Amino acid sequence: MRSYNRGSLAARPVVLTPGVSKHAEGSCQVEFGDTKVLVTCSVDEKVPPHVFGTGGGWVTAEYGMLPRATHDRTRREAAQGKQGGRTLEIQRLIGRALRSAIDLKQLGPRTLTLDCDVLQADGGTRTASITGAYVALVRALQTLKKRGTLSTMPALIPVAAISVGVVKGAVCVDLDYAEDSTAEVDLNVVALEGGRLVEVQGTAEHGHFDRATLNSMLDGGLACITDLIALQKQVLEKV
Repeated sequence: MRSYNRGSLAARPVVLTPGVSKHAEGSCQVEFGDTKVLVTCSVDEKVPPHVFGTGGGWVTAEYGMLPRATHDRTRREAAQGKQGGRTLEIQRLIGRALRSAIDLKQLGPRTLTLDCDVLQADGGTRTASITGAYVALVRALQTLKKRGTLSTMPALIPVAAISVGVVKGAVCVDLDYAEDSTAEVDLNVVALEGGRLVEVQGTAEHGHFDRATLNSMLDGGLACITDLIALQKQVLEKV
């Protein structure tokens, strides 16, 4: 029996709560079951050197876990003097995912920074961060439009992500920690509305897997992403 008495292709209960930060231009708290991430989107009216002079903008991300987001206290990376490899990998993934969702030329010469802070981890923190970050990004753009800083909204395509795995021989979506730590195959799927893939990260944790299994995992992940994007739209229509 999976958590929340769900089937193999069902996600945990997902909650997207926009506008949770008073000061950030955009924000969203995202919950996938017991995984909870606070995402804020901040706007800076300048761009990094590699974008300067192009007339376009940039979207980037930072990711971190609070010390007691997990079972045992983890030292803050700032206290250790550097970010770990996993952190760097995840925040680059989030940045790539969100850049795929927006026309950077239409954004203009400004930078949007998505800060994803894991409040509580129970598997799928990177995919939850991406799903919530899209809501925070749209809210930030709406704030800029309301202020008159942005004349028109850039073209946007919703993006979301989900974890998929093979657990005890069965394809399952949205793995919690107990499943993720024992899965035979672990896959993260990031996709735009309409099923266009942005990134697929997959590993056979024990042995190998075949093409048919990969296809089943992608089908399950994309079906779940379709539901997540519908939820993003529903939440954004209410604000």
